Amino acid sequence: MRRRKKNASSLLFLIFFLTTIVGVVYIYSSETFERDLPVITVNDEIFWNLKQPIKVNIEDASGIRHYKVIMKSKNEERVLSQDTFPDPSLHKDLALNIDYPKIGGYLKTSVASLYIEVIDGSKWDFFSGNRIVTKHNITIDQRRPLVSVVDHSYGISKGGSALVVFQAKDEHLEELYVETKFGKIFKPQPFFKEGYYISLVAWPINVSRKDFIATVVAVDKAGNVARDTIPFEKKDRNYRTSKITIRDRFLEGKIAELGHDFEETRNLDNSLSQFTIINETIRELNEKVIHEITSEVPETTVSSFKMIPFYPLANAKAVASFGDRRHYYYKRRKVSSSYHLGVDFASVKMADIKTQNAGDVVFAQPNGIYGKLPIIHHGMGLYTIYGHCSSLKVNVGDSVQQNEVIAKTGKSGLALGDHLHFGVLVQGIEVRPAEWMDRNWIRMNITNIINRAKNTILGR
Repeated sequence: MRRRKKNASSLLFLIFFLTTIVGVVYIYSSETFERDLPVITVNDEIFWNLKQPIKVNIEDASGIRHYKVIMKSKNEERVLSQDTFPDPSLHKDLALNIDYPKIGGYLKTSVASLYIEVIDGSKWDFFSGNRIVTKHNITIDQRRPLVSVVDHSYGISKGGSALVVFQAKDEHLEELYVETKFGKIFKPQPFFKEGYYISLVAWPINVSRKDFIATVVAVDKAGNVARDTIPFEKKDRNYRTSKITIRDRFLEGKIAELGHDFEETRNLDNSLSQFTIINETIRELNEKVIHEITSEVPETTVSSFKMIPFYPLANAKAVASFGDRRHYYYKRRKVSSSYHLGVDFASVKMADIKTQNAGDVVFAQPNGIYGKLPIIHHGMGLYTIYGHCSSLKVNVGDSVQQNEVIAKTGKSGLALGDHLHFGVLVQGIEVRPAEWMDRNWIRMNITNIINRAKNTILGR
């Protein structure tokens, strides 16, 4: 009898033991009792102007039961946001925009702490869930940066260039640029003395007078924004419109020859269709390459920018002008259009091409309709290009000096006769080469501005 009772007790103990083991295994392996803490994602360094929300993301596999966001400073404590969810499984990922109460007003303190408490929907810890509290330092910054134009070119022409020097100050400065109404952003460089900056600006030929407005913009880490519009005197300029008749000899010669060079035209039998694609699609692709390369601006400090007029081809005659809007006709029917965004010069075959200003070679290879093409950066986002060359005398990475021969003229690319296509770009925008070939223009719009700005900065 005793043995039976003993056996029954042992069986009950074994069942209890096994049940306990199963229960423990279940608790440790079940998602219902998961033990992972909620994940809180927020910027490591928080700068806040109390206007734009602080972005906080909370994730948890079992869902979020409760969260609370508290801001504490030396003199006060505020609950900025909190919520409790009856069904945590419906809230596994929360994207929060934490706003400062509208009645909060201006805070005198410049430092505070953000406490974020989260409890998940797990049954762990005796059904109370996993709890985490994180602390994040906040810099309160409600002041806009200081921005003011120091000096600038008096005026700018449509299709032309200009210069601006300005001051920008903020302890937490994040972004600084020259914004335009037509969407282009110009990148400034540090200038002469700490807190001052310089930038070339360009007005594209296809942008109207009312759409050309350039404004210096400074943004700090807290999102405060300051602006100062550059008061350029704007001068509209009319550019030539040309009507060009296409001949069969041109289509059967140059176009048929180029048609084999491009994938887009290689399998076309119609030379007129080839011309349209080359003049529009291929041109756009080639210009995209040029624009991307010439949009780069160094971050080094500029103390001076001495330029002399560009005369890339000695004893040359201009045979095509900048800004020419060309409309092409075949048998009285318009078939294509394009802009000519440089000046064409011709002298003798395979003439020496020289650059009058030192610079760095950033491109030196064939580029579609432009043929063999060197591109030189002269500093401050000012680039020159030399199209249709027969041969190149420089390579990418070379530094060239004044009056150094960089290439020879030719008729590579979309060119009928031996000539040079000379172009000038400011941060990826084609501008009138004539300005950069004019000693007086350079003096009035570049040299004098830099010298005056230096004197202003030094208090002279």
